[in-house]
Amino acid sequence: MKGLKRRKMNEVRIGVVGYCPPSRFDKAEAMRMIKDAYDKIGLQNPDAPKKVVSGLTNVGVLALAYKEAIVRGWKTAGIACSKANEYECFPVDEKVIVGNEWGEESQTFLNSIDVLVRVGGGSQSKREILEAKANGKPVFEYDLASE
Repeated sequence: MKGLKRRKMNEVRIGVVGYCPPSRFDKAEAMRMIKDAYDKIGLQNPDAPKKVVSGLTNVGVLALAYKEAIVRGWKTAGIACSKANEYECFPVDEKVIVGNEWGEESQTFLNSIDVLVRVGGGSQSKREILEAKANGKPVFEYDLASE
């Protein structure tokens, strides 16, 4: 986990993946799904500090996930390739840039999380879910229609 800060004792790092532009989706439904996953994770880990880890950009499901983390008083982290800097980025507590192309950050991202939440998403999100499951990490999957 080069470049990542050492985890706090018992901190739960919650990875979130899902739709980003140009995909269009029901934001209210996506937020309901994020809150549902966060509530379940919170019940399973009531006393542990939480950190939401996503793809750094302030767009799509990622932006919703970060905003809900802030509402709950949780920390945030962004792990992305250098192309993320071409977009508005969420002001995360921890930022890690890995590689120059989308997807090059996936392994670092997956190695840094304890649980993974998917709200919609494309092929990269689905690959990351499969790998998280293969590594025995809990996953919360929500299918969300997109246009």
